[in-house]
Amino acid sequence: MKKLFTAIVFCCVVIPTLAQSQFGEQPKLVVGIVVDQMRWDYMSRYYDQFTDGGFKRLIDEGYSCNNCLINYVPTVTSIGHTSVYTGTSPAYHGICGNYFYLDGQLVGCVSDTTIQSVGSNTSKGQSSPHRLLASTIGDQLRLHTDFRSKVIGISYKDRAAILPAGRAASAAYWIDTKALCFVSSTYYMNELPDYVKQMNGQMAKNKELKKVGADVALYPICGTLITDMAIAALKGENLGKGKNTDMLCVSYSQTDAIGHKVGTRDPRTTEAYLELDKDLHRLLAALDEQVGKGNYLLFLTADHGGAHNWKFMQDNRLNGGKFLYEDVQKEAEAQVAKMLGAKKPVINGILDFRVNLNHKSIAEQGLSVDAVKNVIIDYLRTVDHVIFAVDFERVRTSSLPERLMNMALMGYHPRRSGDILIITEPNYYMYSSWSSPIGTTHGEWNPHDAHIPLLFYGWHVEHGATSREVHITDIAPTICQMLHIQQPNACSGEAITEITK
Repeated sequence: MKKLFTAIVFCCVVIPTLAQSQFGEQPKLVVGIVVDQMRWDYMSRYYDQFTDGGFKRLIDEGYSCNNCLINYVPTVTSIGHTSVYTGTSPAYHGICGNYFYLDGQLVGCVSDTTIQSVGSNTSKGQSSPHRLLASTIGDQLRLHTDFRSKVIGISYKDRAAILPAGRAASAAYWIDTKALCFVSSTYYMNELPDYVKQMNGQMAKNKELKKVGADVALYPICGTLITDMAIAALKGENLGKGKNTDMLCVSYSQTDAIGHKVGTRDPRTTEAYLELDKDLHRLLAALDEQVGKGNYLLFLTADHGGAHNWKFMQDNRLNGGKFLYEDVQKEAEAQVAKMLGAKKPVINGILDFRVNLNHKSIAEQGLSVDAVKNVIIDYLRTVDHVIFAVDFERVRTSSLPERLMNMALMGYHPRRSGDILIITEPNYYMYSSWSSPIGTTHGEWNPHDAHIPLLFYGWHVEHGATSREVHITDIAPTICQMLHIQQPNACSGEAITEITK
């Protein structure tokens, strides 16, 4: 009887205490870092050259998911950033590209002419998350704390600052390349805080910045400015100092700009990552000082990878080449005119391997949308180095292999993703008149674009690694599980149990 009484007391007192401890404990700050166009293999390629306090610290002390894959197409910047923080794909969050056609009109994913720039007199600040359909980690954190948590987004690119932070963010800041300063928009505020003004004052005196000018993203100084701004926000907003968990979303874009310009094997790409490593060292040191080592939860990933330059591949007897989409669009129009008698263009454009039809033009000419699709698909299947061309609405009944079919479905939003999906041979990427002859790009399903790093570090993260397949959409539910808050409202990923255990 005495033993039974003891057991009852244990259940009534100890178990509730454990539950309270489990659900009541949270880190002081969550830090999300996205490195634009970082291939997974860059971690091993540059490991020996990294300092002890940057990437190497995260790798050696944190937890690495070595088989993190993007599970949709296309693999581009705005989609990647959004998918990291919403835990879902374009099919649900609606950000279907850096630019996409919406009701027949080409729009920027965060462009917003209904608001004004804050911090400059240019139009570079006319951006907001109004086209984002799903909530983010930060949105859920704000909801959970009745909007007491602060959530800040910072990047060179507007979309990389805005979309991670979410619709309910406290603020987002990005670089105005015309005015060479950090800006925001009236979506968030009417005046920049003092710490941002001070940052802009320092930038105005920066001789190196004045020298590179609007091409700032092509130089490692871009990463230095982003880190300076992140540290300024950390201190200026007193992040991690309040009663509620705050969040800082940081994205580094110079790696993407430099990769597009010079490719994956140029010394300037190496320089960019080694300088970024130093910037991460500075950021981690500032986090240790401001919040305390072990008091913040950090993850680092990429929005996408990047292919090796097609000429580099050919020079080394490897497969690769150019997919000249401008020529393909011109010939596709010619085929529709020949086969169906079209007098006016029926294609709005080809973006990220997706053909966007002009439905208004097709209707005005009395043509059938299905007939136009069939003619274009039949033509695309004859184009060199195209493996598949499929009607997005009929992906499930197409000949796409299951993995590609699922990636296509996850990347398809009926009003925003276009009409026809093109799959090319590995390392054949979209190329146009503005493409760099020695640079690279991305957007495809292949591992060079879809295999990305994923590191967790800090609060309640044990050192280790896994080669189990996880996805970019698993990051948000993992963080939310650790914070004991609800997942984003369109989350389709799964928490990575190796981290949340």
